[in-house]
Amino acid sequence: MGTHDFYMESGNVSLFKKGEELCGDMVEKIYHDDAYTLVLADGLGSGVKANVLSTLTSKIIGTMMADGQPIEDCVATIVETLPVCSVRQVAYSTFTILQVRRNGDTYLVQFDNPDAILLRGGKHVDYPKQEKLICGKKIYESRIKAELGDMFILMSDGVIHAGVGMLLNFGWQHENVVQFVEENYSADMSAQTMAAALCGACNDLYVQQPGDDTTVAVLRVRERQTVNLMIGPPVDKADDERIIGEFLALGGKHIVCGGTTSTLVARHLGEQVTTSIDYVDPKIPPIGYIKGIDLVTEGVLTLGHVLETANKYYGQNDFYTQWRDKRDGASLIAKLLFEDATHINFYVGRSMNPAHQNPDLPINLGIKMRLVDDLVDVLRRMGKQVTAKYY
Repeated sequence: MGTHDFYMESGNVSLFKKGEELCGDMVEKIYHDDAYTLVLADGLGSGVKANVLSTLTSKIIGTMMADGQPIEDCVATIVETLPVCSVRQVAYSTFTILQVRRNGDTYLVQFDNPDAILLRGGKHVDYPKQEKLICGKKIYESRIKAELGDMFILMSDGVIHAGVGMLLNFGWQHENVVQFVEENYSADMSAQTMAAALCGACNDLYVQQPGDDTTVAVLRVRERQTVNLMIGPPVDKADDERIIGEFLALGGKHIVCGGTTSTLVARHLGEQVTTSIDYVDPKIPPIGYIKGIDLVTEGVLTLGHVLETANKYYGQNDFYTQWRDKRDGASLIAKLLFEDATHINFYVGRSMNPAHQNPDLPINLGIKMRLVDDLVDVLRRMGKQVTAKYY
């Protein structure tokens, strides 16, 4: 990657309209060689029909744009492919398309969704919009030069309808949404956390009974940041020094999980492991400290909690962000992996832990391996670049 190659991170959360099993909004993400495309489509109505319409719209746009086709062709294809509602004579699906290239060139196309918000340095920034007629549809196009730290917030109209007739007469206005995201922004916040915060606020305005499908998709432009995590000692003791040396030589932050592993790493560094006596959370073992290592925690139990948090955090309609303020080992790992990291390297030792040979303890090597596999899987779905080495 070059010096100003940006790394794109996105996150999205949806609320389903009360009583519906399916969401009528759809978010599609496409990684290309040098660009990242995010599509948010909002199908007409709600339920199955809306879900099918928005799925078709987002897939057609996503596939064609990934193939480098011009937007006019994408829109024309949708107009020709999808029906128009015969009763209301309105289009099948509205959409917002955001494409950010690694050099910062950004292309935004909006059709009938609320205006996307651009936060720069945490403040709302206006961007130019050009109106274009394609197949009789009014489309707005914007070309923006993205900067490091920019956050783009896309939304379906459920966001600005939130609270209509309930807590607010006219729902949330666009400027209220802008004010909310500005007030809740922090520089280290992930795209997923912002999506969760905004959707959570909408859910509160709807008094937990959403009157419309509500979706927020966020893209954040950031720099590469590597986090390395080691769990478990090597099978062959003769490999200890070499593998630990290789792990510590990696750039970025270092997390060491597990008692035996911590002891080996500390010995390699000529340092001591000290353990915190502070049980921040009774369910999660306390953390430790080794000079020169960013975070030291217990092994399998802690990682199990990290995986549980990952599944909640990345749940499509979950606004679970409590872990951000917690100080236990699992929450601290979660913060490093979900928010700080763009690239993650796992070093996984396959040595059997003698402490786990006790038949009363339900922890075995298979459980650890599955935990790591599941965690790698959910982190990749979050858009992280993950490698795992087993030794």
